[in-house]
Amino acid sequence: MRDQRLKDIVPFVTCVEEGSFTAAAERLHLTGSAISKSVARLEARLGSRLLERTTRRLELTDAGHAWYQTCVRILEELAEAESVLAAHRTIPSGRLRLAVPNTYGRLGVMPVLMPFCQLHPEIELSLTFSDRFVDLFEEGIDVAVRIGQPEALPASLGCRRLGREKMVFCASPDYLQREGTPQNEAALMEHQAILYERVDGTTKPWLFTTEDGHPQWRTVAHRMALGDVDAQVLAICAGLGVAQMPTWLVHRQLESGALRIVLPHLQPDGLALTLVWPRRKQLLPKVDALLAAFSQLVIAPPLPVQALDQ
Repeated sequence: MRDQRLKDIVPFVTCVEEGSFTAAAERLHLTGSAISKSVARLEARLGSRLLERTTRRLELTDAGHAWYQTCVRILEELAEAESVLAAHRTIPSGRLRLAVPNTYGRLGVMPVLMPFCQLHPEIELSLTFSDRFVDLFEEGIDVAVRIGQPEALPASLGCRRLGREKMVFCASPDYLQREGTPQNEAALMEHQAILYERVDGTTKPWLFTTEDGHPQWRTVAHRMALGDVDAQVLAICAGLGVAQMPTWLVHRQLESGALRIVLPHLQPDGLALTLVWPRRKQLLPKVDALLAAFSQLVIAPPLPVQALDQ
């Protein structure tokens, strides 16, 4: 049964790619009858119609589309496993699928990926930018960068913690000149806050550290709530208020003087930054090389001294 399953996968995938039994038969050097019987046998075993036969072309059903994606992933994993075991395939190569958060992926990950791609020209990079949760197995992802403490992971996933964000309160020089620079937490809470708005409509509270070193989230009255961190940066640079931001996001603005840090002693650690990958892919040269490259990621760049002067 196991051998038959593998035998039926290739004819089915080839039919989808070629669009007809005849073209698939020519490509695989089989008869059209053999291809048709293989697909029929597969449909009977699965109990679902996978292909709709028209006069011009084969069309996938919904079940067929889902099965096709699974078959393609299986064939790719078999090819990758062969590349790991083959002694001459030690050079990182092939398609590498990576999922990263939107803004951090652009600002933090891309500067690492550019020299990585130059160093490994045989790698074909496929990069997904998304702040949603990405299922690595369902979407065929090789490595994902995640911001946030990972929940208990299954044994099938590898995980490496790269560090934590550093959070700072910041505002523009114009705003601080107009509204005054707060000298303590109580005064800070009276200022015009610009918060991040989550997808569910709630706002992200500010993070403080208690005297005994524990994180404490506090709800803040706000002037503005924005569902995009880049929009937050634009708003605080325009002098509309104060925001708590990760240093990786506002590092350039702090260096240029467009933003200044408020109450520099209040710099709690933010969310954890982690790498996650399917363990079965870790020995692939391309994945191993990428994991090594990520050791260069800068999570919380050093803050410019002039930004700390109040």
